[in-house]
Amino acid sequence: MKQKIKDKGRKKPKIKRMFSYFSEHKKVGIVVLQIVFTLILFFTIIDNIEPKKVKVRVGDVSPYEIRATKDIEDKSATQRLKNEAMERIDPRFRVNPSVQMKMKNDIRVFFGLVKDVKAYDNMSNTKKANLLEEQSNIKLQPKYFNIAVRIDNKELNSLENAIYDIINQIMSAGIKEEELEYEMENVKSIFKTLDMSKEEKELGMVLIESTIEPNKFLDMEATQREKLEVAESVEPVIVKEDQIIVRKGDRIDANAYELIKDSGLLKEKEGYDLSTIIGTLIIILLVEFVIGLYLYHFNREVFTSSKLIILDIIIISIVLISEGVYSISPYIMPVSTAAMLITLIINPKLALIINAILAFLIGIILKVDESVVAMLLIGGSIGAFSVINASQRYNIFFNGLVVGIVNVLTIVSFGLVKKADILDTLIKSGYGILNGIFCAVLTIGTLPLWENVFQILTPLKLLELSNPNQPLLKKLLMEAPGTYHHSVLVGNLSEAAAEEVGANPLIARVGAYYHDIGKLKRPYLFKENQFGFENPHDKLNPSLSTLIITNHTKDGLAMAEEYDLPKEIKDIIIQHHGDTIVAYFYYKALKGENNENVKIEDFRYKGPKPQTKEAAIIMLADSVEAAVRSIKEPNKGKIEEMVRNIIKGKLEDGQLEECDLTLKDLNTIANIFCTVLLGIFHDRIEYPKLDINEVKGEIKGEI
Repeated sequence: MKQKIKDKGRKKPKIKRMFSYFSEHKKVGIVVLQIVFTLILFFTIIDNIEPKKVKVRVGDVSPYEIRATKDIEDKSATQRLKNEAMERIDPRFRVNPSVQMKMKNDIRVFFGLVKDVKAYDNMSNTKKANLLEEQSNIKLQPKYFNIAVRIDNKELNSLENAIYDIINQIMSAGIKEEELEYEMENVKSIFKTLDMSKEEKELGMVLIESTIEPNKFLDMEATQREKLEVAESVEPVIVKEDQIIVRKGDRIDANAYELIKDSGLLKEKEGYDLSTIIGTLIIILLVEFVIGLYLYHFNREVFTSSKLIILDIIIISIVLISEGVYSISPYIMPVSTAAMLITLIINPKLALIINAILAFLIGIILKVDESVVAMLLIGGSIGAFSVINASQRYNIFFNGLVVGIVNVLTIVSFGLVKKADILDTLIKSGYGILNGIFCAVLTIGTLPLWENVFQILTPLKLLELSNPNQPLLKKLLMEAPGTYHHSVLVGNLSEAAAEEVGANPLIARVGAYYHDIGKLKRPYLFKENQFGFENPHDKLNPSLSTLIITNHTKDGLAMAEEYDLPKEIKDIIIQHHGDTIVAYFYYKALKGENNENVKIEDFRYKGPKPQTKEAAIIMLADSVEAAVRSIKEPNKGKIEEMVRNIIKGKLEDGQLEECDLTLKDLNTIANIFCTVLLGIFHDRIEYPKLDINEVKGEIKGEI
């Protein structure tokens, strides 16, 4: 057990040493913080940028609904459409003119031969028929040769011409092999209509039947070319981004498998793709570079404070929350919360930059519509501007409603441009209003977290601290009323001066209200609270009086820690006297006994000197207010002389050498102090003394 206790005791110093190391080496701390921030943001973003991959094979049941991550071609469906289109193409045929020419030529030769044979006068028709059969280029039955030699030449010529006409008629369009019988029936029908003898018709039909051949042939090359052309003209089947490829529980076929693979959703190996990793890192580093450049040039103090941690947490939190509510509606993603919080915690300029970056990041991560990005940009900007002068926390709720109204206007404008459905636009508008309220609730709810955990002093916190009903201020009013009224006057002086020299007027005023709370420990030992009482310091040793007076800063710091006041206010409490001399008691000691042992260091406050403009202004206002109050008959000349002498004295004593006030600032502060004090200690009309009874008598007399 003892060993365990020792081990626990050893762990604490290590943690403390780690924090102290980072506080001493701030640059190292910043680098470590940004590495952590980058890693968190990287894994947050890449999980959304990298599609959710599934490890499946053909025939497996889909574990969940799978949607396309981009527009991809359904090659199987496209090929099916191409095949159908190609099948609809009729085969292409070509007519061979040489077949018709050969057919005519054979018939011409035949008739020429007939005429030659018939010219033999010394031969009988039978011999002529036999000779014609021997020499004929067309094979016919013997009877048709007999018919041919018996027909008159004139009739032969008519028959020959008729045959040519029929050939032209039936062969010009082309005849396929399977159409020969059909075409011969047509030939017979044509001959039946002709005005010639039966024998002539028979001879004509036989000659055509013996010489006819198909002249229409399948053109494979032309047919294939046309099929390819029509296939190329088929529009590819596109599976649109976010379209369902396969539903949960459905069997994955070969086509679905290819679509999953083409979408990049098929898990072929563990981990992320190298290109996705590099791309995501580049995006994050570019974003950090932009933010870093802005902070370096305009808000360098953020690098050395807890505000950098807050900035990182806000960015990551908003990204994560937006990712969570995206499934409900992208129109309620609370990006405006970041703009409001950063405005209240740091400043509105940085809020605008972060708002734009968050809208950009979320647009990439969640692939939202351009109307959503526009709403986030415009709504967030309005949110940043709306809380600049927020005086109460409940005001933020109304600012959220303003953001909601601006969201609605943005959504409606895009709906009008895109001719969107009215009901859809109304639903989105409802989400836009909810967005503003959601952002306000998040801002109000988390603001105390940033204020208390990270000790951030916001304008709202300062306004709350300035409320007279605050326990410490109420206690100060009741137990040390002189100190309270003195603090209020110092607050007025400090606020007015801070506005003119670029300091924070709200911190100056609130710091002035609390700067003397240490006097609550012994209120009656301070002159402003001694109403009709004997001054106890008249009976005390100057050293003891000095100790009591100088301890009020230390007592005030202890009280501020007890009441958990912000660090900035604590700094003002401990610094507002610097290491100035308590002159009254120092000179009193010099006049007393043992004055040779009096050391000026023993009569100084313990410091430190003012480190900020606000602390220095309160130091000057504190001394000026007390000094001017001691002037017996104050006028403009006396007040101005006193003010400038006090500021000069603080400057010469080195009390202002550790703050950022310049000589020009000091002159401005002196002028402001004089203006405010002249308004307080202005000349008043001396009213005449009136005898009330005499006045009453005059009134009665008039009646």
